[in-house]
Amino acid sequence: MMMQKLRRSGELIRFGCKSLFTSRPNKNLVSRSVSGFVNHYKSKGKLFELSDGNYNTELHHPCISRNLGMLLQQYKCFGSSAASKIQRNPLFSSLDSRDVSYFKEILGEKNVIEDKERLETANTDWMHKYKGSSKLMLLPKNTQEVSQILQYCDSRRLAVVPQGGNTGLVGGSVPVFDEVIINVGLMNKVLAFDEVSGVLVCEAGCILENLATFLDTKGFIMPLDLGAKGSCHIGGNVSTNAGGLRLIRYGSLHGTVLGLEAVTANGNVLDMLGTLRKDNTGYDLKHLFIGSEGSLGIVTKVSILTQPKLSSVNLAFIACKDYLSCQKLLVEAKRNLGEILSAFEFLDNNSMDLVLNHLDGVRNPVSCSENFYILIETTGSDETNDREKLEAFLLKSLEKGLVSDGVIAQDINQASSFWRIREGITEALQKAGAVYKYDLSLPVEEIYNIVNDLRGKLGDLANVMGYGHLGDGNLHLNISAAEYNDKLLGLIEPYVYEWTSKHRGSISAEHGLGVMKANEIFYSKSPETVALMASIKKLLDPKGILNPYKVLPHSLFSH
Repeated sequence: MMMQKLRRSGELIRFGCKSLFTSRPNKNLVSRSVSGFVNHYKSKGKLFELSDGNYNTELHHPCISRNLGMLLQQYKCFGSSAASKIQRNPLFSSLDSRDVSYFKEILGEKNVIEDKERLETANTDWMHKYKGSSKLMLLPKNTQEVSQILQYCDSRRLAVVPQGGNTGLVGGSVPVFDEVIINVGLMNKVLAFDEVSGVLVCEAGCILENLATFLDTKGFIMPLDLGAKGSCHIGGNVSTNAGGLRLIRYGSLHGTVLGLEAVTANGNVLDMLGTLRKDNTGYDLKHLFIGSEGSLGIVTKVSILTQPKLSSVNLAFIACKDYLSCQKLLVEAKRNLGEILSAFEFLDNNSMDLVLNHLDGVRNPVSCSENFYILIETTGSDETNDREKLEAFLLKSLEKGLVSDGVIAQDINQASSFWRIREGITEALQKAGAVYKYDLSLPVEEIYNIVNDLRGKLGDLANVMGYGHLGDGNLHLNISAAEYNDKLLGLIEPYVYEWTSKHRGSISAEHGLGVMKANEIFYSKSPETVALMASIKKLLDPKGILNPYKVLPHSLFSH
């Protein structure tokens, strides 16, 4: 079969803007280099300064008009100048021996971790890109202990960072400075499962894959499936509103999480652990904690709607010559496979080459190389009919010229090898060297344009690749290079954020903002919206101890 290489080119889009804020010198600063690797986190924007613990939600600045409509345009340029420094909040207390003694009293000595080796791991994100300097990690066993910890930390003004499996990609689950780490890994019990409704109730520290294994014995599946499922915790998934591979079928956690329990900064336990699919009694407050990255409270329990495990699962690996064919294939898949379509993933040839070069035992399932690859998964209840339907769809797509080649997995081992390609990209990137990762939501027709534009901008300086959840418009844009360097980062940022904003996308589709993108939120949210977020933060966490320096811009915490 003839294969053609087709690379779409796009015009370079250049934006010029500068930061709205100027940095004020201060001695109590930690400098983060623009490179963004361990001990060298790069951020942009204004210094974090606090003198009275209050949040600045007025977004005032001498050069900004009072017209909030103009504010949006001005703040789109926020944080695009040279790298700034994050200042430790001087109102936060420092840990002392009395604090440690108190925690040992309520948790027991073995659950108060001061060991340097264990703290080294807990202080560092899994990409080795962000690193804090916490001297203490606490391992509560239940909600009451989380409540006692937070009540004490709030009274002492000790900053904390909630942590689960620590698989995040934006520095949200590790300290920025010396925050106390609260790891919920010991809170890992399944509390209840209703086989009629399919509602699962569990603690926040349950590992996603363990929940999937438990449900498998009951004939159900989790609505969420992630590449990091062997390590990530359900509490962290909820706190970051993780998306995953099957969002196209089962929707987001805002839809599948029926209730949760959370502990606020002052130790109050909010019991919102409902198991009903319908409950219109007042404000549905659980949604404040889904996706807030531990900045409003620590999720301790979750009730989630699971799905029956269906008997027929089929997976096809398909090659396409261009991105337009990928788009048309998605439209056709929704029309012809609608009720059984459960995943529609894509990767480009650069991603495929990276996996083939850096992961052992991986091979291209199709006969020869192509520009794009699609994974289509169907899940239904009639094996014969579902498979015939998928085969007919692929044959029709081949006749229309949308597909160059394709293969359907014949057994579970072959299906696993297909998924290994898609899920192994992140691992391959790590092995290839330095990587700059961006998690973007864009209109489907625009998704690959930013990849082409960035390739044109960077040239031979880096390997730009795109892959992700095409079915829900989520691009994982990755720039791989031999090493981190300021010149390359200066070409990537704020270009990526500005491009995304111009095309009405989101700078964070499913990874969250963390510390990496807290200052960039204005590229996706209006000043009025961000100001309201800051007001909610102030209401629930007046002293700002919960996961500080994350999610919201540092400017909102200053005069």
